[in-house]
Amino acid sequence: MTNTAKPPNERAMQNGLVGGGAVLIFDGNGGMKRHEPGEDHPVVPGNGFKLVVGNSKAPEFKLWLKGELGEFNTGLVTAPSSRSRCSVLDDRALVVLRVVRPGAAPHDVGRQFLTIWIEKSRVIIASELNILDFLGLSKVEQAEYAPTTPADLIARLALRATDRLEPLIEMLGDRLDEVEESLITQKTERAQDNLEQLRRTLISFRRLVWPQRDALSTLEVEDLSFFSDRDRMRLREAAMRTARIGDELQALSERAVLVHEEIIDDRAEQMNKAMLVLAAVTVIFSPLTLLTGLLGMNVSGIPFAENSAAFWAVCVLVVVLGLGALGLMRKRRWL
Repeated sequence: MTNTAKPPNERAMQNGLVGGGAVLIFDGNGGMKRHEPGEDHPVVPGNGFKLVVGNSKAPEFKLWLKGELGEFNTGLVTAPSSRSRCSVLDDRALVVLRVVRPGAAPHDVGRQFLTIWIEKSRVIIASELNILDFLGLSKVEQAEYAPTTPADLIARLALRATDRLEPLIEMLGDRLDEVEESLITQKTERAQDNLEQLRRTLISFRRLVWPQRDALSTLEVEDLSFFSDRDRMRLREAAMRTARIGDELQALSERAVLVHEEIIDDRAEQMNKAMLVLAAVTVIFSPLTLLTGLLGMNVSGIPFAENSAAFWAVCVLVVVLGLGALGLMRKRRWL
């Protein structure tokens, strides 16, 4: 079968979205140089590394991967994934990270995946996300503060992913505050609806954060020959920051549970008040019902049956008994 994949156009290569066109050379000392399309094959310094980024769905990028990594490893890099993970193959590693879409709302984060292939002197990133914009590498190039090692690059990617999460976590905290305020203003039904949506969002965020922390921790402890102590420290820092986000989510989840219990208690209290009122009405009207039932029997011998004022006297007696029962219940603070 003839290969019909077309080579990437120059604009796409410059944007770093397809194939092996977007290549960055890091010198290992904080410097970075971008390899432009059409230039000679880039030379990587001895203590530096090369970064290749491409669109994971571009056919030409998949062809390039097959030529560089082989069929099996290309399948690992381009296979769809549903969660963050880390896999080590000999002296290489495959890391999958999840990143929320910029400007996303907490209930619709629009996750994007970064599939990262790590070798001693090369890192390949397959993603629909524009890595150059995500890392702000143009500013880094001017400041001479680029990543120095592959592990440093992974740590920065993870920290950038965490940076996108933090505003969303703050928004979730504000929404939980609004739910608690709704309870104070006795808007329980509205609070219940908002709380249910908030708890679903918290569950979704926890599924995003905890696997990412585990992936970074796994990469840190793996015995890769080109990882230094500083590299492991950077990865540990990224994992700890991700774990801190997870702890904040856990704290919000526990607060949400307490708010849910408060809503249940509030509804139970409302139900108890309603039942108390019904019980009071029953207690007040039970003797009155008995009295009127006795006087309403259709038999002979009813007292005062021929007296024209008896009806009004019974009405007064009923009112007096009812008020007396009501006063007694208020005195005992049953109402």
